[in-house]
Amino acid sequence: MRKKITVLTGAGISAESGIKTFRDADGLWEGHDVMEVASPQGFARNPKLVLDFYNQRRRQLLEVLPNEAHKALKYLEDYFEVTIITQNVDNLHESAGSSDVIHLHGELLKVRSTKDEDFVVDWKKDLVQGDTCPKGHQLRPHIVWFGEEVPLLEKAAYITSNSDILIIIGTSMQVYPAASLVHYVKPNTPIYFIDPKPSVTTSDYKNITIIPNTAAKTVPDLVEKLISKENQASP
Repeated sequence: MRKKITVLTGAGISAESGIKTFRDADGLWEGHDVMEVASPQGFARNPKLVLDFYNQRRRQLLEVLPNEAHKALKYLEDYFEVTIITQNVDNLHESAGSSDVIHLHGELLKVRSTKDEDFVVDWKKDLVQGDTCPKGHQLRPHIVWFGEEVPLLEKAAYITSNSDILIIIGTSMQVYPAASLVHYVKPNTPIYFIDPKPSVTTSDYKNITIIPNTAAKTVPDLVEKLISKENQASP
């Protein structure tokens, strides 16, 4: 039976493909207060602003490509059972070929009904006021906004709790509830933390290896080491 590797990814891995991170240092996102463009209240106040904001993000996403870190994680599937749990709303993991991806915060290339959460469809063009579901309700970005529940969190916690290895890439582990997932790993589970400016230390978690570098530079090397180690252990 192949070992299970769970990979938690954040904005850092996508930034290397040219996607801007969620917030700038001043707390603004593309010049907007995040509550204006990433909350149910903001959408209710100014739906056009919110739709325009995500239309720009969607257009940008369609112009970028997976980087070496995304590609290496796909390669990892040849040797391990890999699940990627991402905070990112882009589709770069899927574009690289990863087959098991959980999007905690939704997906930019999907939209859903404002009244029926189960009505979710793929969407690559601009979304405007007047675009409705079959029941006539306005469509909205399929994004988990501030103040909304994270519906896939329980599934993600279960998967993390059954991991043999945990890899954390490009996330500060400060955004909850996603940051809580690391607490679900079994004792003595090896943890690899990749980020240019690590927010954790070796005293924070047992069996953690901190790699203070960018994802595209270091994930391919880590993947090769894990595969080599697994091959050596195999009879």
